[in-house]
Amino acid sequence: MVQPEGATGARARARHRTVDRIASILECVARARGGITLSEIAKELSAPISSVQGLVNGLVATGYLGEHDRRYSLGSAPYLLNRLAGRQPVSTVTHADLEEVHERAGLTTVLSIAVGPDIFYVDYCSSDPRFAYLAENYVRRSLIRTSGGWVLLAGMEKRDLWAYLKNVGEDEQPLVDKFFAALPEIEQTGICASPNASEQGDGVSIAVRDNGKTVAAVGVIASHEVITQQRDTLVDLLTECSRSWDQRSVQW
Repeated sequence: MVQPEGATGARARARHRTVDRIASILECVARARGGITLSEIAKELSAPISSVQGLVNGLVATGYLGEHDRRYSLGSAPYLLNRLAGRQPVSTVTHADLEEVHERAGLTTVLSIAVGPDIFYVDYCSSDPRFAYLAENYVRRSLIRTSGGWVLLAGMEKRDLWAYLKNVGEDEQPLVDKFFAALPEIEQTGICASPNASEQGDGVSIAVRDNGKTVAAVGVIASHEVITQQRDTLVDLLTECSRSWDQRSVQW
């Protein structure tokens, strides 16, 4: 595998067991729409109740979790942080924007974000139940296997990008060289078109930027054959639509 200068010495950011466990607790609680008990949290984390109890108590004390009838849900702190920052995770692309792209392209359209080494579809417009399932259940997918993932990887800090690519699974190693070959163009244009990185389909995706930083990607997804045939048309469509999103970002 050929790596750019500076990539060989990259090391993943050190993980911390307590931080990992707190992050897992918050995600577990966020997925439980009706609240979740302490024993259920411990079961989800495969951890003793005694080791989870103190962390949960601390999260309640600081407002990250709320407790009612011995069931835990997200508290006000996560929402407050975004309010304090004056933003939402993605504020410049609305569901109506996805509907416009979907109507004009006639293909599944998704809004994606990166969380750690994974990509999540946080909104979509499609009649295909597969993408409804992925988006509505916030299913993790590999960044290196989607066009949106390539866009999000290209927008990462280089330290995090090199570390991610260095640690991909053996079965995904062939995709790393393909990504490196496409990286300069993605960085220049913000577009990844038909990387053919997944056996389940292909896509054309474009970066959603906020203050110059890539915060999300909008992608159009279909079979590899369809995406290859419509590649240039889809690039033009996403480029046109992204201009209005960029203007919105400047105004906000």
